[in-house]
Amino acid sequence: MPQTTPIDTSVYRELEEAAGPEFAGELVDTFIEEVPTMLAELRSARATAQADSFRRAAHSLKSNSLTFGATALAALARELELGGLRADASQDEQVIAALQAEFDRAAAALKALRHG
Repeated sequence: MPQTTPIDTSVYRELEEAAGPEFAGELVDTFIEEVPTMLAELRSARATAQADSFRRAAHSLKSNSLTFGATALAALARELELGGLRADASQDEQVIAALQAEFDRAAAALKALRHG
């Protein structure tokens, strides 16, 4: 079950302190821009049974999500990374759909933090 807030704001604030608010904001923008490509890579790797590509895309999504405190998003990506391609593709597709929904929540929250 996703947490109430999609972003752990203490992690985001630590990023702002370490990198500066302006650079942290640029990182957020890049993350929001790149995640749809990562999700497309996951879908494509799942559809073509490319296990290595699938794990790499899931790992990248997990790592990037943790940078911003998107812990629920990272947990879903970790599930795919560790689980690899399942025999029943619909199970992976359900997790990818949940990833998409959680990314939408996280992106909205990050935009609010960035501009708030």
